[in-house]
Amino acid sequence: MLTAVLVALAASGLLTGIATAGGVTCDPGKQFCLIEVEQPGNPGQPSQPGDVGAGPRTCVVSSTGVSVPCSSDHFGWFNDGDDCYWRRVEPPPPATDSIWQGHHPAGAVYSVSCAATHPNGVDGWVWAAADPPGYGGTGVTPAQLAQQALAQLALTGPAIRMTIEGDEHGLVGLPVWLWTEVGPTTWGPNSATAAVPGLSVTATAQARQVVWEMGDGRSETCKNPGTPYYTGGVTSPTCQHIYEQSSAGQANEAFPVTATTTWDVTWTGGGASGALTVTRQSTASVRIGEMQVLITQE
Repeated sequence: MLTAVLVALAASGLLTGIATAGGVTCDPGKQFCLIEVEQPGNPGQPSQPGDVGAGPRTCVVSSTGVSVPCSSDHFGWFNDGDDCYWRRVEPPPPATDSIWQGHHPAGAVYSVSCAATHPNGVDGWVWAAADPPGYGGTGVTPAQLAQQALAQLALTGPAIRMTIEGDEHGLVGLPVWLWTEVGPTTWGPNSATAAVPGLSVTATAQARQVVWEMGDGRSETCKNPGTPYYTGGVTSPTCQHIYEQSSAGQANEAFPVTATTTWDVTWTGGGASGALTVTRQSTASVRIGEMQVLITQE
């Protein structure tokens, strides 16, 4: 993280920075996964390359959403941490100048221009121990690095479990318990850090909910991972579905089940922070029959 000592204008409260606060929404993974009901699900993975990874650098003023050039011959390089332009002062001030705050010769003195990006921004000088993120045009932005950290999290859809196992048939009118095995990649919490020289970003993910599309035209939204079935249990205390019709006539005589986890991801680093929302899917199938009552007469 950039350490800087603001002097002159900063001391009077005139030079301010606004931390980046952006949001990125990734599309759900669309990969189809075949799984056995009695085994943990094989979750879907991000299907589009644009979901993760860093592309060409783009520069956006976080307070307005306006795209700006990443560099200027006059102002220098755009700093994602404070939405201002930074340029080294050349030649640097004398070692005795108070701007160094006793740090000379470590670090450098920069001319910081916020007037070009903030309505009430002002310009001034600052000492910093290292170049800010993106200085020189060779670095990635914190938001782009957050995407790399997101990829390292390897988030998945639910590891699907139900009370109906293998080739068993459930019954119309009886609860089907729904849950996911809980782990860092299936429910969280989960953290990962991506770094380049001079900049690191840490992303932390926690699942918010699972939406179960049960194949009969209805769905269940569970704000928890569900409760594993226990002997003697009848009604799940957290997450279940009751079928009102059999799966007869469906493809393979089974209802297709799609479980989608919504993940909340927060990230911080490089003087910036943000929040991402991503979804991941898993699929399964379940067979439901109707109870047959045999009446005999003597």
